[in-house]
Amino acid sequence: MLSKTIEKALNDQITFEFFSEYLYLAMASYCDSIDLGGFANWLIAQAEEEHTHALRLFRFVQNREGTVELGALEKPQSSYKDVEVLFEKVLEHERKVTGRINAIYELAVKEKDYPTQVEMEWFITEQVEEEKNVSDILKQIKWVKDNPMGLFMLDQQLGQRQASALPAGE
Repeated sequence: MLSKTIEKALNDQITFEFFSEYLYLAMASYCDSIDLGGFANWLIAQAEEEHTHALRLFRFVQNREGTVELGALEKPQSSYKDVEVLFEKVLEHERKVTGRINAIYELAVKEKDYPTQVEMEWFITEQVEEEKNVSDILKQIKWVKDNPMGLFMLDQQLGQRQASALPAGE
């Protein structure tokens, strides 16, 4: 059974994961509006991944006899100077997610809630991958910044990303 403190933290994170999905969809719409369909595709796949993260936490709270309470979603930013600034915002957002996940883990350690610690370990590992992927894309954007052909090729590469589904039961 979850403590009220951890239940609240997990509920806040569920809402934040849904906000992440919403944010990445808004970013995808921006990329599509500037004819970067590959970037839009990557962000849509990222939004789908954030959705699966929210549902994973949703099910975790339910399985621990907690009550899921969803919060309101704020309107995400929908316009950017360029794709470099957009991916700087993506990296900043992923770092914020990491900080939130780490705080839940710390809370679980403090409360000796071992199941939540184990669940958060999965997310901690996931966040290392998320930050690296976004950081790598941002570096590539900076490399090709003033080269339209390079940006076109990067857009084509990002267009190949497929959404990854969680295994059954997660």
